[in-house]
Amino acid sequence: MVQVRVAGVAMDAAGQHVILLKPIDELPGEGKLLPIWIGPQEATSILIAIEGAEMPRPLAHDLMRTLLDTLGAEVARAEVSRVDDGTFFAEITLHAEGAAHLVDARPSDAVALASRTGSPLWVADEVMDEAGIPDTLTSDEEVDADARVDEFKEFLEHVDPDDFRE
Repeated sequence: MVQVRVAGVAMDAAGQHVILLKPIDELPGEGKLLPIWIGPQEATSILIAIEGAEMPRPLAHDLMRTLLDTLGAEVARAEVSRVDDGTFFAEITLHAEGAAHLVDARPSDAVALASRTGSPLWVADEVMDEAGIPDTLTSDEEVDADARVDEFKEFLEHVDPDDFRE
């Protein structure tokens, strides 16, 4: 398992949202990124969480966090556990009443909930090996930002989800 962070949320050429997960121990522009296509509501929810924005009414993932808090449960971790035929799967580990509970989840929901609770986010090594792409998109240098965005757009225009299937 490799611990990751949300490196960004983007849109591909077809208008689909993509979340980019980056190992926390890798420098920007090095190593790999894991792109996962997600829905627009989930993309919005993740962006709101990572930017710390306040909403006038709770979103679904805010409700989940409130329900867990009310019941005395906590999100111990979220992980993208496998990819099968181009579909990503995730699990959320909850701790409640002295026991651990494993909950099946979509990766977008797992990331959104982990982002709200400050819980660690992990990706299985096999998933990163199979579906990760070289990180030529992130950088500490603002000068390269436009070129990297253009490069990512180029990647998104030509990528096919079948490319990630064995």
